[in-house]
Amino acid sequence: MTPISPADEEFLNKLESIVHAHLSEEQYGVSELAEEAGMSRSNLLRKVKKIAGLSVSQYIRKIRLEQSLVLLKESSMNVSEIGYKVGFSSTSYFIKCFREQYGYSPGEAGKISSKNEIGDIKTNKNRFIKTVSIGALIIITLSVIVKLAFPEGMKNQQVEKSIVVLPFINDSNDSTNVYLINGLMESTLSNLQKIKELRVLSRTSSEKYRNSPKTAPEIAQELNVTYIVEGSGQKIGDEIQLHIQLIDASTDKHLWAKNYQKHTRDIFQLQKEVAKSIAEEIEVVITPEEVKRIEKIPTENLTAYDFYLKGLEYLNQGEREPLFTAIEYFEKAVQEDPKFALAYANMAIAFYYLDAFQSEKKYMAELNSNADKAMLLDPELSHSLMAKYLVYIQSNKFSLAVPFLEKALEYSPNSSTIINMLSDYYANVLPNTEKYLEYALKGIRLDIAGKDSTSASYLYLHLSNALIQTGFTREALEYLEMVEAYNPSNQYVDYLRAFTKYPLHHDLNIVSKELLQVLEKDPTRLDVLQDVAKVFYMMEDYEKSYAYYSKLDSLRKAYSLNIYIHENLKPAFVCRELGKTQEAEAYFQSYRNFLPSDESIYHDLLLFGEQLYLGNEAKAIEHIEAFTSQKDYHYWVVLFMDKDPLLKPLFQKERYKQAMNKIEDKFWSQHEQIKNRLEEAELL
Repeated sequence: MTPISPADEEFLNKLESIVHAHLSEEQYGVSELAEEAGMSRSNLLRKVKKIAGLSVSQYIRKIRLEQSLVLLKESSMNVSEIGYKVGFSSTSYFIKCFREQYGYSPGEAGKISSKNEIGDIKTNKNRFIKTVSIGALIIITLSVIVKLAFPEGMKNQQVEKSIVVLPFINDSNDSTNVYLINGLMESTLSNLQKIKELRVLSRTSSEKYRNSPKTAPEIAQELNVTYIVEGSGQKIGDEIQLHIQLIDASTDKHLWAKNYQKHTRDIFQLQKEVAKSIAEEIEVVITPEEVKRIEKIPTENLTAYDFYLKGLEYLNQGEREPLFTAIEYFEKAVQEDPKFALAYANMAIAFYYLDAFQSEKKYMAELNSNADKAMLLDPELSHSLMAKYLVYIQSNKFSLAVPFLEKALEYSPNSSTIINMLSDYYANVLPNTEKYLEYALKGIRLDIAGKDSTSASYLYLHLSNALIQTGFTREALEYLEMVEAYNPSNQYVDYLRAFTKYPLHHDLNIVSKELLQVLEKDPTRLDVLQDVAKVFYMMEDYEKSYAYYSKLDSLRKAYSLNIYIHENLKPAFVCRELGKTQEAEAYFQSYRNFLPSDESIYHDLLLFGEQLYLGNEAKAIEHIEAFTSQKDYHYWVVLFMDKDPLLKPLFQKERYKQAMNKIEDKFWSQHEQIKNRLEEAELL
């Protein structure tokens, strides 16, 4: 191993002195340290990881724990006082972190004394100790040999702790008890999802193994997890009998198993015990805040909870008709307990899905009312926050929606439902390419492995789309191959591939031929019609472009669809070039009517097009210059603006060229930043 450089040691000393100045402040973390060190968060993460082999949060905790050891050996304060002194408000959490760092508890620190021990803690700052015993020298030599043999395997790496909760088995002959057993499985999963350090796969990932004959190692390999939870149980009268076992997935070894016999009134205690026992067994850190969320009781009324579980069973079926039955049970639950936030939240979610794919929204009042009640009763419940998010989405108040969903993810960091909602939001509602890609990648990690082939195909398609939008052409094409492998008949794979390959050949003729092949399979595809027309527009083949735009417009009118209006400037230009003045004006007016409602980052780009169409070049350039302040825009902006015939009068204008150079430079600069951040987070 090579000692760190004097400059790097000076840098770590600077960070350490900053952290020491805030040692008792529990909330002092990465963002605060980055600001005080005068660095961006990403640069700080990268530099600390490179020098110390730790994340910044791990590095801060290490400094806290080093100081705690000094205080334990040199002061008369007790463990709780010292924990508080170094930024741990929870004594149990302090003890847990201390034990993980040193291998013994704080109470034992005074018994294990040697002058060298305190100095030996600072191993990341001084990698070699000047004076060592022969035994220590042998250990160091062996570690160097191992590192040379396995250079990637020993650098402060920990095996990711990941888990799947398989569907619990109903041991009773009474099938009406299934909802209760499923509810216990759901609560176990939900509680584990609240632990940030643990990767918890979604319910959909495990559902296909409900009656599977596969062994634990086989399931683990398919799901890429280290632990499996199995359970079975039944309800006999007022007693719940539950058997839970935790399995080391790689060896099929049973790490822990327990039989519970609890009265139904103790169901919440049972749920807490199961989640905390599993977490303790696999030695995952649970923060004090996570413990509070796990221990929170949703209702004191067992009748209300029973109705709730029955409603949840119908809500999870994923079909429209069962939603009505789910709502009936949730209504009974809140009649029993008017303060049951979780029931109100899920009722709101059920009302949202009743309206989700309907042209007429019938249940807005019910959605809003129940979401508000849930938020009023428990604003820190992830389901309450999800419900409020859906209210704003349904009301088209998109910018107000996302803070609720991002807050929900803080409270339930492993929820694939929340992550996939965020991915969809940043893809389609208010586009943000970096966040779209981030959440698409997270969603794959939690929700992909157990999906059926069709669902998996679409998840990979989603990810491929996110990758190409941020400029990752090679990676996007690789995932498209996986899309096809899971489902060769996926109707979108060839469509997306036509555009994804464009950065490799820059030939619109190839794109048009590939899109026409897709359209031949289904001539009613509005998305493909729109893009075929657009490609011919960029090729300046206005006759063909007009033909496809006309087909698109006929289908929009036939189905009463108000889609692709933001693209209507292109058919307006095509019609004007062909002398079809009235049609051009109709397209242009619909485009202008759309502009006031647009809240996207592309607003200045749309105004740029409007002014250019009107011949106001100076105003147009002002808008393209204003757009240069944006970020997170699609790769298509960089790829296709120089192909747009409407923009030709500006191609040689110096201000326009400068603006486009800024747009392109910013895109690729951000591409590199995204790449670094995703690699640090091990998402790419």
